[in-house]
Amino acid sequence: MMYKSLLTVCTATLLASCTTMEEVKDKAVGSSGDGSKIRNVIVMIGDGMGPQQVGLLDSYVRYASDPVLDSSAFDRMATEGVVGISRTESNKVLVVDSAASATQFASGKLAGSEMIGADYEGNRAVSMLEVAQAKGKAVGLVSDTRLTHATPAAYAAHQQHRSLENEIAAEMLDTGADVMLSGGIRHWLPQGVNEEGSAVRQELEALTGGTISMSSKRKDDRNLLAEASEAGYDLSFNRTDLAASTGDRVLGLYSSSGMLDGIAHTQAGNGAERVQPSLTEMTAKALSVLEDDEDGFFLMVEGGQIDWAAHNNDAGTMLHEMIKFSDAIDVVLDWMKDRDDTLLVVSADHETGGFGFAYSRNDLPEGQPLDGDVFHGEQYKPNWNFGNVETLDRLYEQKLSYDGIFSQFDSLDESQQTPENLRMIVNTNTEFPITLAQARRVLETELNVYYVPDHGTLSAERFPLMHERKAFYVYGSGIRKNILASVVAEQSNVVWASDNHSSTPVYLFAMGPDETTDAFKGILHTTDWANEIIAVLD
Repeated sequence: MMYKSLLTVCTATLLASCTTMEEVKDKAVGSSGDGSKIRNVIVMIGDGMGPQQVGLLDSYVRYASDPVLDSSAFDRMATEGVVGISRTESNKVLVVDSAASATQFASGKLAGSEMIGADYEGNRAVSMLEVAQAKGKAVGLVSDTRLTHATPAAYAAHQQHRSLENEIAAEMLDTGADVMLSGGIRHWLPQGVNEEGSAVRQELEALTGGTISMSSKRKDDRNLLAEASEAGYDLSFNRTDLAASTGDRVLGLYSSSGMLDGIAHTQAGNGAERVQPSLTEMTAKALSVLEDDEDGFFLMVEGGQIDWAAHNNDAGTMLHEMIKFSDAIDVVLDWMKDRDDTLLVVSADHETGGFGFAYSRNDLPEGQPLDGDVFHGEQYKPNWNFGNVETLDRLYEQKLSYDGIFSQFDSLDESQQTPENLRMIVNTNTEFPITLAQARRVLETELNVYYVPDHGTLSAERFPLMHERKAFYVYGSGIRKNILASVVAEQSNVVWASDNHSSTPVYLFAMGPDETTDAFKGILHTTDWANEIIAVLD
């Protein structure tokens, strides 16, 4: 019903003046209030963060027995700022991917699926980062995924497809954002580092301190780190480097691909043994560098691994990712306190997984007498299991992400990759123990299966729902994670629609002067709120 209502945005009254979506957006540009006071614009994107993911964090803060947060940054923004709703679909499709969505909220232009920094007709779409640069502002990009991943890439590159990460890296360097902090060093290293013992490998191992895997995805010998150094960037490869950096241009790359997932980050804590900076630390550093520009700045920060956890149907890791992102937002809110020259917008590119808690007919609650004047001591016994709030503590207590669980399992000798050992790893690292029979189900290899080449197997007998909806489990190489999620669902009351994106509208939070933030109320499209920001910058 919500979806149908969103599709009927143009009412009969509006149709007379509503011709094309592009014309509507053109009218929206410049409709913000007086943005002349705004020197700084900060956009924070929770990749895959639908209202369900925000709701998970809210439930944890409110009902966990000893939550690590007193309150969430989203509650703070809803109280002190404004809240709207954002539609996310890209051109002529119902469901958006991260590249098209990022292109849309970076440029205010409708995009086609999987393209980077180009509108749906294939034209270069100028991003708000580039608008800010043209106005003489300092600009920065921060993400806990890869710098060349879809969301940061769309702000500083223009490519036919999101998979062209080598080309994206080179173009991002040319674009020249003042601060770039993330993972994904593999797209910045020359292919020669893949040769064990090569001179360039030894040179770069020394440069990076030996804390990052030396492997390259490049097909050439371009050393983008050397080029960045020549362009005046301070290079940073670990937490200590970043803290010590004093330059006004910083390129920090802290992992081969994505940075620490939420659980790994929580487990590492703030001890000296944690090599990688946190999303919060990267955000704080970016602010400290960019704020010195007398013309102001633009900064985009992405909590990108919310999406990755949701693709894996890994609710425990997703909770930790939401905590990580909330911490980063809090740093920005604290920095903004008592300022009236900054606009902060927090939203998402899409929801991932169709996540939710649902009531079930498993493990029904015991009856209990109630002394209230309606019950008079008679039994109160609901017909369904509506989910115990203790589930929130059990989700938080997870010690390894699903990625980590199967990485540990796959590292075993092939002869040891047994259901018994999978059960041991799962039960050691989660609060939802599985049986030996369930471990066998996760590793199902029976002949009576639906088989997707290179994607693994789904048993029609053991997983009828997944089998019937096989078209919606597209990341088959990770299907074991999704099956594990379905196995523990009876204990967690967690349900998932698929392993990919949904069309669910997402929240849109804004903080800043009232005359500017009023434009972010209501139901907008990602291009609409992007154009409001561009109007402020321009």
